[in-house]
Parts: sequence; C-alpha cells; structure tokens
Amino acid sequence: MSITVNLIVNGKAVTQTCPENTTLVELIREKLQLSGTHVGCDTSQCGACTVHMNGRAVKACTVLVAQAEGSDVTTIEGIGTADDLHPMQSAFKECHGLQCGFCTPGMIMAAIDLVNRENELDEQTIREGLEGNFCRCTGYHNIVEAVGNAAARMKE
Repeated sequence: MSITVNLIVNGKAVTQTCPENTTLVELIREKLQLSGTHVGCDTSQCGACTVHMNGRAVKACTVLVAQAEGSDVTTIEGIGTADDLHPMQSAFKECHGLQCGFCTPGMIMAAIDLVNRENELDEQTIREGLEGNFCRCTGYHNIVEAVGNAAARMKE
C-alpha cells in the first residue's frame, strides 16, 4: 500500500508517494537524491543517518515517512554551502574532526542539535551528547574539539 506525504526538506515543499513502510532515510536518499545522509546500520545504532526533524536530531533509518508527515526536515545539504559553511562544518574542517567522512554528516547534525539544546558544553557533555553517533576512524578527540569550537561560534 502506498501513502502520500507532504513535508518541507531543506526549506522546500516536498510531496512524495511511496510504500507505507518507507523510512525517512530512504525517501531522502532514493526519492530526493540527497546523498549526504548516510545509511550505516539500519538499526539506529550508528547515527550516520541523523537529520533534523522539526529542529531536533533524529535517526532517519528508524523514522517512517508517515511519521514525518507535515514535518520540517533538514539534511546536511540544508545547513550550509561550499562557499558558506555552517560553523559546525567549518569547525570539523579546521579541527580535523573527520577522516573517511562517512559518519561526518550525521555527526555534524547531532552536534548542531546538541549545541542548540545545551547551555554549558564541556568535554564530558559533548562526549555523552554524541554517544549515539559512531566514528570508526578517529579517537573522537578532534570531533569533541570541533564541537566545542563550533559551539562558541554558534552562541555568539
């Protein structure tokens, strides 16, 4: 059975008809051709598929499109451009907070949500706030540094 969903993705109205068991990450990647949101585990364990839905970080591999009906969704493509990076993207670049880059979009989206939710961000708070996002390449030190760096810029 198919359903038709209406949502806003990166500021643009989207109407899509798809099978009712379609996940948000499938819609984003396959129907909308936004490949920045990655699929890592399909079980919400790794966080590679993290996007913002109505301003909060969600793991798009476990959100059905029906649950996203009427929502405002922001993917990594919607937060900055190559010429005008989001402060979190700039900080990840400057602090070498990425290696292979597979986890980076989800990590950045989770980190932005963390900064927006928390007033005080120390190293422990950042580490705990990102514990649902895995990076298999780094020791997280540079990621934590990047989030702290971006938080200062974002709160200015």
